[in-house]
Amino acid sequence: MNNVAIDQADYGRLLSCTHHAPHDIYGWHPLGDASIVRTRQIGAERVELLVHGDALEMEAVGDDFWVAPLEDDLSPDYRFRITYPGLEPKIVADPYHFLPTLGELDQHLISEGRHERLWEVLGANVRSYTTSLGEVTGTSFAVWAPNAKGVAVIGDFCGWNPSQYPMRSLGSTGVWEIFIPGIEPGTQYKFAIHTADGTRIDKADPMAKQTLCPPETVSVVAAPSTYEWSDEEWMQARAGLDATNAAMSIYECHIGSWKEGANFTTMREELVPYLVDNGFTHVEFLPVAEHPFGGSWGYQVTGYYAPTARWGTPDEFRALVDTLHANGIGVIVDWVPAHFPKDAWALARFDGTALYEHPDWRRGEQKDWGTYVFNFGRNEVRNFLVANALYWCEEFHLDGLRVDAVASMLYLDYSREPGEWLPNADGSRENWEAVQFLQETNATVHRNFPGVLTIAEESTAWPGVTAQTDADGLGFSCKWNMGWMNDTLEYFSLDPVHRSYHHNELTFSLVYAFSEKYVLPFSHDEVVHGKGSLWQRMPGDDWNKAAGLRALYGYMFSHPGKQLLFMGCEWGQTTEWDEAHSVNWDNLDNGWGHEYHRGIHRLVRDLNFVYRDNPALFSQDNTPMGFQWLKSDDAAHNLLAYTRWGADGQPIVAVINLSGSTHQGYRLGLPQGGEWERIINTDDAVYGGAGNHLPDVVSAEAVSWDGFDQSVALTLPAMSAQWYKLRR
Repeated sequence: MNNVAIDQADYGRLLSCTHHAPHDIYGWHPLGDASIVRTRQIGAERVELLVHGDALEMEAVGDDFWVAPLEDDLSPDYRFRITYPGLEPKIVADPYHFLPTLGELDQHLISEGRHERLWEVLGANVRSYTTSLGEVTGTSFAVWAPNAKGVAVIGDFCGWNPSQYPMRSLGSTGVWEIFIPGIEPGTQYKFAIHTADGTRIDKADPMAKQTLCPPETVSVVAAPSTYEWSDEEWMQARAGLDATNAAMSIYECHIGSWKEGANFTTMREELVPYLVDNGFTHVEFLPVAEHPFGGSWGYQVTGYYAPTARWGTPDEFRALVDTLHANGIGVIVDWVPAHFPKDAWALARFDGTALYEHPDWRRGEQKDWGTYVFNFGRNEVRNFLVANALYWCEEFHLDGLRVDAVASMLYLDYSREPGEWLPNADGSRENWEAVQFLQETNATVHRNFPGVLTIAEESTAWPGVTAQTDADGLGFSCKWNMGWMNDTLEYFSLDPVHRSYHHNELTFSLVYAFSEKYVLPFSHDEVVHGKGSLWQRMPGDDWNKAAGLRALYGYMFSHPGKQLLFMGCEWGQTTEWDEAHSVNWDNLDNGWGHEYHRGIHRLVRDLNFVYRDNPALFSQDNTPMGFQWLKSDDAAHNLLAYTRWGADGQPIVAVINLSGSTHQGYRLGLPQGGEWERIINTDDAVYGGAGNHLPDVVSAEAVSWDGFDQSVALTLPAMSAQWYKLRR
C-alpha cells in the first residue's frame, strides 16, 4: 500500500468500518504544494476524476481504493465518473468533500439536550447544495451512537455493504454524520454500527420519518413534505382557546380496527363524516407511530418519528388531520415516552450499550411489558423525546398528545417487587428525572404550540398533575380520571338491588373532582383482556343492559370533566374489542334486539349535541362553582341529583335514577324557581327505553325541600337519567 495514498493503519480501520474520521482519508486533501483525491468504489472497473475540465484516470491501489494526485493545493470542485462491469458510466459527487451538516450550535444544543428541532439535523434529511459544477442533491445521514467504534450507512444503494459509506464522528457529541449525493426519497437504509466489542449490528434509524410496512424493519428516506395545509383558521383559533373550559367529547379510535382495511385515506372518507354526524368534538387515535407488532396496539414503538406505514404515508396522515380540522374535529394522538420494545434492530442497546434505556435493569426494564425504560436523566434521551413531542405537533398539526403510562414513569417501584427497583439515595421511590422530563415536555409543548393539549394517563394520587410547572406541577392540561372510571363501572356492574350499599362509589368522585382537570375515560383498556365490553358489564337481560348503558352515559355527560368513549362504546358493542377485527358494526343492523344498540347510538349522538350547546355542562368543569348537589344521600332510591352551572349563570339539573324501580312523584329541591325544560331523557322510546310519558316542561313550586326554597315533583323512570334546563 502506498503510504502517500492511505496510511496502513487507516487502511485497516477503513476496511473494518471502525474509522472515526473517514473524511480525513477519503476526498480531497492537500499534500504540501500538491494534493490528492481518494475514494473507495466497490466493484468498479474504472474511476475517473472530473476536475478543472479534465478527466483524470484514478489509480486502483487495492481493495477497491482509488487515488489521483493533483499538482496544486487548491481545493477544487470535482466529480467521479465510475464504470461498473457491463454498465454505462455514472457521474457522482463525492460524499467526503462536504462539510458536516450539523453546525457547532446544533452540536452544542444536542449535548445540552436542548435541540428543539432535532429531526432537522439527525436521521435522514434530503438536502441540496449549489457548487461550481452545479447543484448537488442528496441525503444527509446523522445518528447518535457515542459508544460505537464505527458507523456506516447501508442500504439498497450500496448493496448493504458497510464499508462503502463510513460516517465521521463529530467528537464528544457522539453523533456520526455523512452527506451522500444522489440518495433520493424512497431509498431504503439502516445504520451498520460496529460496537466496542467488535460486533456489527444493523439498526433502523431512531429518527426515521418513514419506514417500510412491518414486518419489514428498514428505514426509508422521506421526501420533504409538499403537503399544503388548509387549516390556518383552525390553528389561529386554537391558539386563543382554553380547551380545558370548552366542550370536549373525545372519540378514541384504533385506526386498524375501526373498519377492516382502514387506513389514513379511508378514514378521511368514512371516519370524518361519522364524527361530525355523531357530534364528537375530538378524535383520539391510539399510537400512530411505527410499531412492529400490531397486537401491541401501537404502545411498543420502534419508530418514534414515523407514522406507521401499515396505514399510509406521512402526507396521507397530514391530509387526515387537515380534513378533521376542516370539519371542526380536534386531533389527539397517544404518545408513548415511558418505554420501548427490545427488538434488536431498533432502539434497544443501540450502539452495543444501554443508550436510550437506563443501564441498571432495576430502572431500565419494565418486566410486566417486556420493554426497556428510557433513561430520562440523560440529556440526549430527554432531547430525543421532547423533540419528538414537538415534531408531531409541528409536522402533523396535532391538537393534543395523550401521554401513556405516566404512573410507570413517576414511581421507581411501579409494578416491581422488593429488590427489583433502585430507590433514591434517601430511600424514596419518586423518579425525579422522569418528573423533570415531563415538566420540560409539557412546558415546551405549551410554549411552542399554545392551545395544544397534553393529557396524562395517570392512575395514582400524584399531586399537581395538571398544575403548572412554575407551581411545581407536572404541567399537563388534563388527566384521565381513573378513579371515577373504576368506581363508576364497579357500581354499574352491580344488580340494582345491591347498589344502595355502594352509593358512595358514585358520590366520592365529587370529593376530588376539582383537584385536577379531568377527562372521564371509558377507553380501550376497559373493553379488553376479559373485562368484557361495557354492554357485557351491565347486569340483567338485554333491556336492562341497554337501560344501564343509557343511564351511564346520561350520568357521564353531566358529570364534571371531559368525555371519552372508545369506538364501539357509542352503541354498546356486544363483544370485547379485538384489534385484529373491525368493531361490531353489525350490532346496528335491523335484526332482532339491535334496536337497543341503535337507540344507544342515537342517545350518544343527542348527548353530544346537547352537551356542546350548553356551556353549563363544560364551562366550569374545573371549579366547584360549576357543580351543586341537589340530592347526594338517597342511597335507598339509588338516586343522584345535581346542578351544573355555566360560567354565564345558566343552570342545568341532572336527575339520575339508578334503581330498578320508577319513582313517582319524587320531590326534588331546585336551585331556582321558574320553568324547567326537559332536554334529555335516556328512557325515551326513541332510544329504546320504556317511553314513559314525562312532561316536556316542569314548573318549580314554592315548596321548601332539602334546604331549597323551590322544588318539583318528578316521575323518574327506572334506570334512567333526565336533564332539565331553566327557561329564560
